[in-house]
Amino acid sequence: MKKLMISVLLTLILFPDLVLSAEETQSHSERQAIYIKTEILSQIPWYYLAAIDQYERQIHRDERLISIRFPDHYWFGITNINNDPDQQSIIIHRGLGQDGNGDGKADPNDPEDQLYTMACYLSTYGITESQIHQALWDYYQRPLAVKTIKQNAKIYRTFKTTALDDVSFPIPNHFNYSYRSTWGDARGFGGRRIHEGTDIFADYGTPVKATTYGTVEIKGWNQYGGWRIGIRDLNNIYHYFAHLNGFEAGLEVGSIVAPGDVIGYVGSTGYGPPGTSGKFPPHLHYGMYKDNGENQWAFDPYPSLKKAEKQ
Repeated sequence: MKKLMISVLLTLILFPDLVLSAEETQSHSERQAIYIKTEILSQIPWYYLAAIDQYERQIHRDERLISIRFPDHYWFGITNINNDPDQQSIIIHRGLGQDGNGDGKADPNDPEDQLYTMACYLSTYGITESQIHQALWDYYQRPLAVKTIKQNAKIYRTFKTTALDDVSFPIPNHFNYSYRSTWGDARGFGGRRIHEGTDIFADYGTPVKATTYGTVEIKGWNQYGGWRIGIRDLNNIYHYFAHLNGFEAGLEVGSIVAPGDVIGYVGSTGYGPPGTSGKFPPHLHYGMYKDNGENQWAFDPYPSLKKAEKQ
């Protein structure tokens, strides 16, 4: 506990703008403290460690303080058949596990050991961004995993905190709009298919807002969605905004957005080549897609919209 309090103090000294509301869980401050401590020990930027931890938390649906997992044969060493956590034993068997809290053991369930082990792995490649990116590729060997971690690291670095849980409804509340659950409704254009999202009807030119903290991954024309924007958030959920009339000036692929940032405007584009418009009433098509580290699938955004609308 004493070491944790020291780490918390270091966090507040290094990041004076970090303010957590009374409603936020203690986990944010505890995690931030461990991230900062591990950065000091390893020189791996805390925001990369936070982004890796967050990615693992989502794909494993793991709510432990630190969610990074290593297979036993990686952690203890393939010849360490008894999984002896003693640091010297792990070194002899060429395992990755590291003692991050100074107790002489590398425990795969200890938060400080978990994070320090990942930091030590990354540092074998170096501490520059390009070296960290190469280490991530060799570890995950999945482009979307590496891209998601890089994007989330940039978000954490920008806002100097991991306490980024705010959400926003995509249409400002002082504009007229209406919506209902349209998940699974039949669609005819482009062949028989179902509706993977919720339609929010509003007037032409109504501002469309980002619903979470995230990174713009796609911006441009899609035959079905017209002018559309795709944003991936910190929870590895892809938010799809379609049928836009136009985009907010300055917004590009790679841009970081926060809840409430205007990203575009309601229109009726789509169902044809670039520029096609007016084949249906103006509305925002809002979709959500979850990635679990192996596959990505659509799910009904209506409950999330109702929750954001109430907030």
